[in-house]
Amino acid sequence: MSDERILVIDDEAPIRRALKIALAGHGYNVETAEDGEDGLVRAAAWSPRLIVLDLMMPKFDGLQVLQDLRGWTDVPVLVLSARGQERDKVRALDLGADDYLTKPFGMDELLARVRALLRRHSPGASAETIQRFGDVTVDLSRRIVTKGNDEVHLTPTEFSLLATFCAEPDRVLTHRHILERVWGGYAADNAQQLRVYIGYLRRKLEDDPANPQFIVTEPGIGYRLRAEV
Repeated sequence: MSDERILVIDDEAPIRRALKIALAGHGYNVETAEDGEDGLVRAAAWSPRLIVLDLMMPKFDGLQVLQDLRGWTDVPVLVLSARGQERDKVRALDLGADDYLTKPFGMDELLARVRALLRRHSPGASAETIQRFGDVTVDLSRRIVTKGNDEVHLTPTEFSLLATFCAEPDRVLTHRHILERVWGGYAADNAQQLRVYIGYLRRKLEDDPANPQFIVTEPGIGYRLRAEV
């Protein structure tokens, strides 16, 4: 059994059972909790490497669990949400969730998200100064961006926006998160400004800006730099 411990917190028994079978079948050590209170107790006692957390639970919901977790641990959290919970997904990401999946979801996609989160948060992982996606290379320390063999000239704001994505590849970043990182708290609600600059980056970095492969939109939530296509 792998030492990659995963805690599943979900009040639906069929989902807990399906996730435990799928994750254990891929070598993970899996524990489950049927509600938020039990989940917090198990998280503290068992120290999982990753938590899969349902948002909609009675009595003690996933948002409360996440807020409590972030008071004492930075363990990666993959949240599960039902369709139509867009506001809750945004809230979860702003509270520190690392990624989300909407129910119903495919098991292959969940496993891919789990692998990406564990890889990004592995004990030996460190911040890379050079990021690559497709034929784009970003040298963060030298502030040089190339596409193929050609250097791409970015404005300071465009580079700051790209660096924000590169710091957390494959993670969904909310509009508010990006705006605060790039422009400061005063711009936290200026989603139109963000859309304009996303358009600038896509025109400079994507082969087909109208059908982006790397800087992708998460409707109603934010954007994700998809480092592996």
